[in-house]
Amino acid sequence: MSLADYLAKNYLTADTDKKSKKRKRKNKDGGLKIADDDISGWNKGGSGDDDDGPTIASGIPSWTTVGVAAPSHAQQLAADDAAMDADAIIASTAADRQNAADAEDEAPEMVDTEGVFMESGARAGLQTGAQVAAAMKKKQDEDKRKAAEVAKEGGASETIYRDASGRIINVAMKRAEARKKAEDEERKKLEEERAARGDVQNAEAMKKKQQLQDAKGMTLARYADDAELNDELKEQSKWNDPAAGFLRKKKAGRSITGKPLYQGGFQPNRYGIRPGHRWDGVDRGNGFESEWFKSRNRKANIEKMEYAWQMDE
Repeated sequence: MSLADYLAKNYLTADTDKKSKKRKRKNKDGGLKIADDDISGWNKGGSGDDDDGPTIASGIPSWTTVGVAAPSHAQQLAADDAAMDADAIIASTAADRQNAADAEDEAPEMVDTEGVFMESGARAGLQTGAQVAAAMKKKQDEDKRKAAEVAKEGGASETIYRDASGRIINVAMKRAEARKKAEDEERKKLEEERAARGDVQNAEAMKKKQQLQDAKGMTLARYADDAELNDELKEQSKWNDPAAGFLRKKKAGRSITGKPLYQGGFQPNRYGIRPGHRWDGVDRGNGFESEWFKSRNRKANIEKMEYAWQMDE
């Protein structure tokens, strides 16, 4: 029995003998007549005025199957088994692919060394000794050829320097300017040092410089009969030399710079400089020069006494 026959048998009542009647009812309000389909069997014992009742078509209903018919229970079970088998097959295939990928990752990697060269020029990979030697020789020849091309072109080009505005800086000119600036600073420093010294010290420095120039033409050994040496020693003034007045000639009273000197007695100083001819003979110092001489004499006396005591013991 089909599904349509089952529903028609149990839930529907077919009445083919009675025909539908049309009933006309007069509307009390507007006088309009409405024709309704009166289906027999629904208004038994009624007043006939129930317009709100359901309307059922007469006759046995016909059923039309739309789409694909529903599968049976056995077919559904067979479809479920097939779906489970398909899921199992898909899971098995995915597991096999994962195992193959893991095995490929663990396998040693095959690197293509074709075209890969080491620094020495030899090709990477397993080769014979002759192949390695030939590759190295080829690399050396190539390096020599490139070096010859660079030398022929005039060597490596000089680095170009630019300032903040982008103009090219002449390196040679900048170096010359820096050298000149350094020389000027050195000359200025020497002039300041020379100005800080006195006229006598500057004259003595010039004299020593001249002596060094004259020493180039002198002999290596100088003997006691050297007249120039004897005259130079006689010209040296020593304030505590008792025979100085007999050995040296008296000067006209001029200093090294050519200025006249004081001819009287004066307190000695560390540099042996005589006062000028305008000095009035009054010592206006703070006594440092005399204390300096006293300290040196005291130190020399102590050293002599210590030596004498050591000899007595």
